[in-house]
Amino acid sequence: MSELLLELFSEEIPARMQQGAARDLERLLVGALTDRGFLFEGIKAFAGPRRLTLVVSGLPAQQRDVREELKGPRTDAPAAALEGFLKKTGLTKDQLKVETTPKGEVYMAVIERAGRETKEVLAEILPEAIAKLSWPKSMRWRPSDPVRWVRPLHSIIATFDGEVVPFGFAGIQSGSTTKGHRFLSSGTITVRRFEDYETALKKAHVILDAEERKATIFEGVKSAAFVHGLEMIPDEGLLNEVAGLAEWPVVLVGSIQQEFMDVPAEILQTSMRTHQKYFSLRDPKTGKMANRFAVIANMVAEDGGKEIVAGNERVLRARLSDAKFFWDEDRKMKLADRLPALKGMVFHAKLGTQFERVERIAKLAGEIAAKIGADAAKAERAARLAKADLTSGVVGEFPELQGVMGRYYALHDKEDADTADAIREHYKPVGPSDALPTGKIAIAVALADKLDQLIGFFAAGEKPTGSGDPFALRRAALGVIRILIENKLRLALQIPDDLLVFFADRLKVALKEKGVRHDLIDAVFALGHGDDLVRLVARVEALQAFLKSDDGANLLAGYKRAANILKVEEKKDAKTYISEVSEALLAAPAEKNLYTALSQAKGGIAPTLGNEDFAQAMRQMAALRGPVDAFFDGVKVNDENPKLRENRLNLLASLRAALHQVADFSKIEG
Repeated sequence: MSELLLELFSEEIPARMQQGAARDLERLLVGALTDRGFLFEGIKAFAGPRRLTLVVSGLPAQQRDVREELKGPRTDAPAAALEGFLKKTGLTKDQLKVETTPKGEVYMAVIERAGRETKEVLAEILPEAIAKLSWPKSMRWRPSDPVRWVRPLHSIIATFDGEVVPFGFAGIQSGSTTKGHRFLSSGTITVRRFEDYETALKKAHVILDAEERKATIFEGVKSAAFVHGLEMIPDEGLLNEVAGLAEWPVVLVGSIQQEFMDVPAEILQTSMRTHQKYFSLRDPKTGKMANRFAVIANMVAEDGGKEIVAGNERVLRARLSDAKFFWDEDRKMKLADRLPALKGMVFHAKLGTQFERVERIAKLAGEIAAKIGADAAKAERAARLAKADLTSGVVGEFPELQGVMGRYYALHDKEDADTADAIREHYKPVGPSDALPTGKIAIAVALADKLDQLIGFFAAGEKPTGSGDPFALRRAALGVIRILIENKLRLALQIPDDLLVFFADRLKVALKEKGVRHDLIDAVFALGHGDDLVRLVARVEALQAFLKSDDGANLLAGYKRAANILKVEEKKDAKTYISEVSEALLAAPAEKNLYTALSQAKGGIAPTLGNEDFAQAMRQMAALRGPVDAFFDGVKVNDENPKLRENRLNLLASLRAALHQVADFSKIEG
């Protein structure tokens, strides 16, 4: 078994595109090899600032022989159909077979191809795969060549079993040479196999594996911070990005001038992260941000990095000067005085301005606050100020700080602390793992913000479709669900039916990780009153626990049997049986026992559901298991006596009605 090594060496590939390109290259090669009948032991792709690399191990030296039978048109089909089939197969009519099928006689083509040398096949599929790589942005760099790629290519390594696989792409001929680090190496590197390649690159100051580069950066920042008595502020997103910027990462530490340290830490961190890709450090004793930062250089400097650090400190000084200017200027205007400016900010063409939206949110926040025991006036005030920081200089420069800055400005204006916290937290949660708003005022404003967004966009006909959700409505619905359920808030949503169905779908997603079955959510939602999510989830969880028991599983089976009988007989009789049972017509002991048990269950289930004692409701249903089993064992439903038959069908309808007090059992799978 042999090995394929492929490297595409180019100008700098944007960090955000590297891992996606590596996955695409791997997918394309797997598809191309599989389509040609190749089996292999393993495949792995690597991505870095200047190269995409792929290695396939365990490839055979030769392709397998292929025998393929293709079904063609019927023998009496139009001539054009036969001509198309012959063109597709490359055969003549005399080479076709005729086979008899249930639909008549059809032409069959038997194609036999001898396997070719793997190297020869690779020479065909590699340039095809490279050309199919999809980039978010691409360019042409050869005036007469239509090939587009992310950046100009410099060289291509393609070796199989140590020998070059010859092909051309974008004017470049494949070979076995590459280059190392742009500044820390010189000359070319000649390789034959992946092991030689990876070792040679490391000697030339290139760490091939992105995960190894990430680990080097992470440990380097931790160690450098420790030297200064500090610790790294974790930032997985920045770590991933920086690993795509440096082939040989070197961690250096710089200082932030003291004059900037009175600027909120969020501004400093965001400015450094967004513009400079610096890691922020903090004092472990106080938990506060320190006046130092870690920068990742792609260079081993002779002076230990002093000049690099000095240069980065000069650039950072200019960046933070701008940030400090915005911070100082923003505080000259009260947050409340910024509200009129929201009249000039369009939220959505169909939903008005941000000012109009704020008025809606404020009214709704007050109503929600009153229902959950919060101060309605404070909630309305917080909601009215919640979007005001959108007009500030800092948020204009760093949109990700909206809400965060609103809290700072509110505290500066001597607003109530709960109001200020609600301004910051009303966007929460922004994802499935994000923290929830904490105080009741913040909860009221967060719910109002998300519900206004959902109700407004649904009314405007801007519902999510397929995978498209430009207004993040799925995220908003999940946020509402998490806030209500995790805080056990009994709040009736009072929303349109189509939006309630949308919430049901999102609830399935939210509960999936807890192992809650989606069909049980449907079964409970089908009864209506699904806008109290806390009650609904409690009922679903109790139902799921019941169905896991022997009594529950057997009762469900009995229900399914009863429902199937009713479905057939109701269709035959053109009527619906509505459980009007005549006690006088009950003849067999088993049907009398079931009637008694159903009477007790009907009377017992409703009060327990009203008291939300769902566990007791399940126990009431469990008592039906024995009588239901005995009924089907000893009673003939479709009796020759039509009155007995109708009465027994009504008895089954009574069972259906009793269970449907808890959930629509017809929607339960199993």
